[in-house]
Amino acid sequence: MPESKILYVEDEEVLAGLVKDHLERNSFLVKWVAHGNEAEAVLKQFQPDLCILDIMLPGLSGYEIGKIVRKEFKDVPIIFLTARSEAKDVVEGFKSGGNDYLRKPFSLEELMVRVNNLLAMSGRVTPTQFKIGKLFYDPVRMLMQNGSESVTLSHRENELLKMLAANLGLPVERKEILLQLWGDDHFFNSRNLDVYVVRLRKHLKMDPEVQLMTLKGVGYQLVVK
Repeated sequence: MPESKILYVEDEEVLAGLVKDHLERNSFLVKWVAHGNEAEAVLKQFQPDLCILDIMLPGLSGYEIGKIVRKEFKDVPIIFLTARSEAKDVVEGFKSGGNDYLRKPFSLEELMVRVNNLLAMSGRVTPTQFKIGKLFYDPVRMLMQNGSESVTLSHRENELLKMLAANLGLPVERKEILLQLWGDDHFFNSRNLDVYVVRLRKHLKMDPEVQLMTLKGVGYQLVVK
């Protein structure tokens, strides 16, 4: 599978070096831009699979770049980075086409989780492995492990977990799961889903910080405390 391409716009050189190095060590192809005014030309030439945009930049702001990204590439995920914490800034980020919002300082591990999840949700790239809390989940090998402890999932368990992991921290509708995994949402399949949810919860006990929550009237949500 070809490397996923990430456009990273950040004027803090030290932070940019750390993030770029970490992403490249995790098999991403990264194009770093330090000035907002350079981003549009690089965007069109590089054609990224995902964009990480700092908000406060010389030249065009991250918000302005986000609007350009959304106009040129409707389905490319955008993560905004900022030191700000006001709710209005979060709202502005989503209005500018953002899919996620990460406040500085942030951990590189958290950034990686968000990058992988957004790529999976966008359908542009399917990650070969997810990190869920302390758990490593490999949907190709249908394997979930925490250190030396591991479990091999059944096909249906694997398909369910893959769907939930791709939406980590977000609600997934019960009907959507039934339609994607079984093709319809009639009573028999609904009861089957209940069985697989119980099984997954047992497997996820390998990390007590990971929970598969039931959202009454909605569906399920995979979260890390």
